[in-house]
Amino acid sequence: MSDDTIRLVTIGRIVRRRRRLLVLLVVVGALVGYGTSLLLPPRYTTSASVLLPGAWEERELLTQAEIATTSVVVDRTAAALGWHGVSGEELREQLTAKAADGNIIKISATADTPARAQRLADQVAEEFVTFAAQISGDGADPEAAGQPEALRKLVEQTSRRITELADGAGSGKSVESVQTRTELAKLRTALQEALDKLDKAEPAAGRASMVVLGPAARPTGEAPPTRTQLVAGGALLAFVLAVLGHLAAARVSRRLRTEPEITAALGAMLLGTVDVPAQGSAQRTEGRGARALVRRLLGLDVRWDIPAPQSSGDEASRQIRYRRVYARLRDQLPPSHVVLVVVPEGDAVARRAADRLVAEAATAPSPASASGGRRSLRVVEVSVSRPMVPDPDDESGAVVVLSAGSWTAGELAGIAEACADARHEVVGVVLAGTVWTRPARTAGRARRSAPARLTADETEPQTLAAGGRTSPMLGTEDTSPTPGAEDRGSRTSTADERTSPAVDADDRAAPALAVGDDAPGGNG
Repeated sequence: MSDDTIRLVTIGRIVRRRRRLLVLLVVVGALVGYGTSLLLPPRYTTSASVLLPGAWEERELLTQAEIATTSVVVDRTAAALGWHGVSGEELREQLTAKAADGNIIKISATADTPARAQRLADQVAEEFVTFAAQISGDGADPEAAGQPEALRKLVEQTSRRITELADGAGSGKSVESVQTRTELAKLRTALQEALDKLDKAEPAAGRASMVVLGPAARPTGEAPPTRTQLVAGGALLAFVLAVLGHLAAARVSRRLRTEPEITAALGAMLLGTVDVPAQGSAQRTEGRGARALVRRLLGLDVRWDIPAPQSSGDEASRQIRYRRVYARLRDQLPPSHVVLVVVPEGDAVARRAADRLVAEAATAPSPASASGGRRSLRVVEVSVSRPMVPDPDDESGAVVVLSAGSWTAGELAGIAEACADARHEVVGVVLAGTVWTRPARTAGRARRSAPARLTADETEPQTLAAGGRTSPMLGTEDTSPTPGAEDRGSRTSTADERTSPAVDADDRAAPALAVGDDAPGGNG
């Protein structure tokens, strides 16, 4: 997982295998959001619009928006409202102003009730228009308003007087008269330029006449974040954090997953891999007590980072894997010795594989070679937190059976050290993995596939071995008292099936099933 790309199938696996924990965390997140909504009082927001007639540049509109929330306007609003315990600084935190399209300044006000929000927005708009008119010259006393017109009339009278003085200065034959007429002409030109500037300044001053576009609307709903949004946001945040936490834990996980890493941690060779049919508790960790009960209720006892089991063949193919592992183990040790099968405590898959390996070792035929005596296997579970392996009695070595992706290098090194302290040589490692098994063929389907054999079975039972063991498919009982006869019967039945054309592939697997978990009278 630490080197793999995160895919949607990984997210789906987390949701599927951790659904109980995720549901609990989502509920907790929703409750946290609901509690937050109780601590935060409801807020209501409304807006009032102020129109600025004329042509305005964008920077001028931004300046007017800043003026709308200045301390002068806010303090006048607080004084006009007269709300007890509410100052201008507090109101300023509840106000925002921005320039909209069409030379409109939109003033937004937020309060704990719809009526207060509406009143606050209207009052701020009125104070803003009043303050803007004062700084632009509008709204002054009548005498100040009539001063530009009086100044214009005075300029006109002065210009006419200058003309009269220029005409009376003579014909301009003398030097003094020419200088006088020149100075009077310059004075009249300066007065005319001042009058033109005054005429141009009047429209600019009148442009600041702002208009409030009606009263603010009373809000009908709460301002975000609402209680529903807080609850949904808390649930979503808890879900996302839970998934990210699982992914982060998998990224930093130190569990060994590959064969070279596991064999290097234990310092032994790999004897092989075996398949274990998946069950409802195949990937669950064992434990007792209240903590284990809580983990089981929340689904934490199921490993989510293990891929789904692959499909497996029939029972005969799985049996071949176990016998090959036992054959390699038999070649590593002297004959007639007991081998200790070490299983990490809590590894249910490895425990089932170890039990199956012991059963196969007990029923496996003895080789004909002189160095191939039978080895007995004894299973022992070792705690990974405090590994302790029993001292050797008649054991001559140890083989470690475990499932990949369950243990770290330090835990496996601890098991290897415990074996070395107990004077057990780790002669090999066996990896166990879960697989899906195919459903067994029903009796009716078997009859349809082999009608010729059923006809023969109804008249006369067919003996499969010289030792007296008959096929369990024929409804006869086993009369062989010794396991050796059963092995000889299995080998004889295989030879008989190769020579009989009426026996199909499924029936040829019947002797192998007789000693497996799914055989009649077996361990399944």
